[in-house]
Amino acid sequence: MFLRKISGIFPAGFGLRLSQKFIFLLFLSGFITLCFGTLFLLPDTSKFKRIFLSSAHNQNIEKLHSYAGKKMSKKTVEDQKSIIRNSQHEKWKSKDKFNVDVPSLAVIANKNDRAEKEEVFINKEHIIAQKDQLKSTFDYKTFRKNLKYPPMGSKHEPKDIDMQEKRKKVKEMMIFAWNSYKQYAWGENELRPLTKDGHFGSLFGGLKGATIVDALDTLFIMGMKEEFEEAQKWIETSLDLNVNGEASLFEVNIRYIGGLLSAYFLSGKEVFRDKAIGLGNKLLPAFSTPTGIPRGIINLGNGLTWSWGWASAGSSILAEFGTLHLEFVQLSELSGNTIFTEKVNGIRKLLSKIEKPHGLYPNYFSPISGNWVQHHVSLGGLGDSFYEYLIKSWLMSARQDNEAKSMYYDALEAIETHLIRKSPGGLTYIAEWRGGILDHKMGHLTCFAAGMFALGARDAPAQKRDHYMELAAEIANTCHESYARTDTKLGPEVFRFDFGAEATASRLSERYYMLRPEVAESYVYLWRLTHNPKYREWGWEIVQALEKYCRIESGFSGIRDVYSTSPNHDNVQQSFFMSETLKYLYLLFSEDDLLSLEDWVFNTEAHPLPITHLKSS
Repeated sequence: MFLRKISGIFPAGFGLRLSQKFIFLLFLSGFITLCFGTLFLLPDTSKFKRIFLSSAHNQNIEKLHSYAGKKMSKKTVEDQKSIIRNSQHEKWKSKDKFNVDVPSLAVIANKNDRAEKEEVFINKEHIIAQKDQLKSTFDYKTFRKNLKYPPMGSKHEPKDIDMQEKRKKVKEMMIFAWNSYKQYAWGENELRPLTKDGHFGSLFGGLKGATIVDALDTLFIMGMKEEFEEAQKWIETSLDLNVNGEASLFEVNIRYIGGLLSAYFLSGKEVFRDKAIGLGNKLLPAFSTPTGIPRGIINLGNGLTWSWGWASAGSSILAEFGTLHLEFVQLSELSGNTIFTEKVNGIRKLLSKIEKPHGLYPNYFSPISGNWVQHHVSLGGLGDSFYEYLIKSWLMSARQDNEAKSMYYDALEAIETHLIRKSPGGLTYIAEWRGGILDHKMGHLTCFAAGMFALGARDAPAQKRDHYMELAAEIANTCHESYARTDTKLGPEVFRFDFGAEATASRLSERYYMLRPEVAESYVYLWRLTHNPKYREWGWEIVQALEKYCRIESGFSGIRDVYSTSPNHDNVQQSFFMSETLKYLYLLFSEDDLLSLEDWVFNTEAHPLPITHLKSS
């Protein structure tokens, strides 16, 4: 026996004198150190290294299961980071082709609804392929050649002299808003015109210049060449994607990625394409959930994701994860990387198969269990743009995305059956549905639906086409009434149809107007599809009201009470005011071939994206 051959060691008691014990332990510790030191010097591919480390590595991964929640505290995030550092024996890190850091691990926090246990999922896949593996077939010159109309239109001025003057007025408003932002808040996310400074905001995860990116395409189509070039220069030199902060997946996608994509398609400047793809890569960890449904918040620096604190049971929000498809399809087209399309197609497949209460899509969905969390349905906030992106995905695909088409018209049937009602005064409105009980209110955000119904009417079943156009006109009329029945002629955030109310806000907290675009948006679609002059007249009413009540010395500001002619301003010039509100008003007074609906669809932030079959041949 080996032990018996060592002098001074007795098998029965395994005894050692003190000096022998010291020498033996010293020898043993040196031997162990040598062995494990050698093991760690082996190459990463060594089978011995994998065998000896896999067990320990897996145990460290298991420790992650004690960290989660609907919204993580800073301490929890730090705990996660510490666990990740301790459990990594390899560094999964790469640079994408645009030299943007890609998070090495995506950590997804969640509170299990049933078992009340917390789970964290780690996704170690390489998100970005190497530069030589990404081969886009997109050719910008071919794309421009295939457009039916030049993006700026064939006529630079409307035929109607009155329309020329109105369009010039909208452009003057844009110049004033832009110059105010430039003077007082350049590089910040939005202007605070009362205090004459900027604010950073909490939606964009450390990204800056939201107003600059959001306004790019508006500057371009209004022919503000000098301003567009200074915005481009800022993006080239100052739009840093390597930031570390908590961002709304939804807002970064629609404002930043949407704005950069549209700027590229309009101008052909590669910097916009590169930045859009680089930022898209940073959003990919959000999809690393058991269902593939992304969470609402992502840290752009480390890939940590979680749900909004107010979202029921750690839910993801329908209007957020359902408003990615247009931009992500374009990212795949421009990058040659199919992962973007695969992610949003995964969302689509899941939603098309899951059971829907009465054919309706509730607003809250668990990214862990794959079930609806609440049966609250709305075409306003929380639900709106999901439906918009279904019909627009059909149109952007050159009418090839039949799944999107089917889901849209099926949803529209359910919406008309369960949500659309007519008030005692004859106004058609879209209520909210809460487990079978209707809440007879309509938000300003819901007014986009008039334009959506009109846009989708052409491809509806033949017997429904005229009906959907009539429905669109009725909803637009109701939204106009919500404006006409205020003292400022601007619409409230919420208006009701109960307890005698007819398209009016009955609560103080619902009376504000924050420069929103949805009513003007619907006027644009209905004007282009019907050429009924009342939509231009109603649009001009908005212009006049904005000038009278929202324009102040240093920019435009929302107001807190649309029923008071002595406005109390909210001190925010929203980035979407230039991206959406002023753009839609400008298009309303322009010829139809300026960003023609035959060539373009608009994302939910009014950024034009081209119909797919036009991009290459």
